[in-house]
Amino acid sequence: MSKKILVVDDEQDLVKLIRYHLGKEGYKALSAYDGEDALFLTRKERPELVILDLMLPGMDGLEVCKKLKADQELAQIAIIMLTAKEEEADITMGLKLGADDYMTKPFSPKELVARVQAVLRRTQSTATTKDYIEIDGLTIDLPKHEVAIKNETVPLTLTEFKLLHQLAGKPGRVFTRDQLLDAISGSETFVIDRTIDVHIAALRKKLKTFANRIITIRGIGYKFRE
Repeated sequence: MSKKILVVDDEQDLVKLIRYHLGKEGYKALSAYDGEDALFLTRKERPELVILDLMLPGMDGLEVCKKLKADQELAQIAIIMLTAKEEEADITMGLKLGADDYMTKPFSPKELVARVQAVLRRTQSTATTKDYIEIDGLTIDLPKHEVAIKNETVPLTLTEFKLLHQLAGKPGRVFTRDQLLDAISGSETFVIDRTIDVHIAALRKKLKTFANRIITIRGIGYKFRE
């Protein structure tokens, strides 16, 4: 059965373009042109993913995202936000609310489809719920609090370990600094917003060949490259 993707944007020509490219990849693409319709169709059709424009008439995309993530029956539906490049604050807020990814306008429909495929792989993978993560020779053992690269142990502080586990547990997903702060709360170090950058720098240094897998998303936070 084809996976359902709901495309939400008030630009109808853009919606048609996105639906065309999704259809070519075998997805069943649905349309909504405002926030209220987006909520109605999500509840009715239960798509696997929603492509959500932020600038919508009436209820904006951030409010739609907030309502979806607050609904226990809909919270697991993946969301990719669409926004203008200058809307950095909205991007950050959307990610805090639980959006899985974002793209800025203008954008490549082919890249959007690739993002859709990547997000669906992540959300349907059971690897992120496991205590043991293995990525190309990098292993993270949560119960033992051990990290190794090709069976060679990498000594990390508790804060560094928590950061790596959070990022690598959901590769490709962007985490804001606030989300990373929440993830490492209770660690041995008092951490404020910008000192996240210091811990990330230290983590990259220890990961050596895997350092480039931790990607900086300027003005927002970090992600672990898939």
